[in-house]
Amino acid sequence: MRKETHDAYIRGVCMILLSAFCFACMNVCIRLAGDLPSMQKSFFRNLVAAGFAGFILLKNRVSIQVKKEARMTLAMRCVFGTVGILCNFYAVDHLLVADASILNKLSPFFAVVCSCFLLKETIRPFQAFCIFAAFGGCLFIVKPGFENTDLLPALIGVCGGLGAGIAYTMVRKLGMLAVKGPVIVFYFSLFSCLSILPWVVFHFSPMTARQTLFLLLTGLCAAGGQFSITAAYTYAPAKKISIFDYAQILFAGLFGWMLFAEVPDSYSIIGYVLVVASSFAMFLYNSRQKERSSDRKGSHIA
Repeated sequence: MRKETHDAYIRGVCMILLSAFCFACMNVCIRLAGDLPSMQKSFFRNLVAAGFAGFILLKNRVSIQVKKEARMTLAMRCVFGTVGILCNFYAVDHLLVADASILNKLSPFFAVVCSCFLLKETIRPFQAFCIFAAFGGCLFIVKPGFENTDLLPALIGVCGGLGAGIAYTMVRKLGMLAVKGPVIVFYFSLFSCLSILPWVVFHFSPMTARQTLFLLLTGLCAAGGQFSITAAYTYAPAKKISIFDYAQILFAGLFGWMLFAEVPDSYSIIGYVLVVASSFAMFLYNSRQKERSSDRKGSHIA
């Protein structure tokens, strides 16, 4: 039994590392697609994801009907998720790939804050400390100041993390309402495509075959990342493997150096360390809290 549990853990780690690799590749493909509007890039990304999600729903004969009490939450997930993607794509186009990736990875901290206000979950002092430390790291990456020409893209990148954080909070609530993952992905991807479509139609920028290929690869990598991370959490609980998702920063930094000759400055590196260290500390804290809660329940039953 222990061996099976260990094997499942290893599979979970491998799948979440694959997810991090896919999302890093997605960001690279966004950049390689060249000088195209962020909305047009986002449209193709979500079009491929919607196709994959629709195929899974048809294959498994899953109903796309959503109960009435979950519709507003699903709508919020779609809106803020779309905002998050658009902001992230813009940041990737205008910042170092690693910088844009780490700003998007602020989403778990925003999710904790949003859960406090939207789901009435309590933020403990240590969690608050980790959140402030992560935002401190964010300041090192953003480097606010009027002389910083990357300030606007960096702030938009932070907004991308905020949008994703709110969206993940809505996903958590939808899970509580028993809405299935593929249904959420399908509606989100479809909404993103339809909401962006009018802009794409009236402001379409002609694309070369190379650009079209990289946009399709962006969608494929995004779909691979989504399915990999979903599989990861079926093998092992989030408290044990979620920290490995930050491998995306390492992949992004490596790809940025190899393909675009990008080298983060010392301030950005300090920011990376603060964000990742804060995430690791919160990861350990949440794991211990869950273990203590399980021990209390076990002793109560005994």
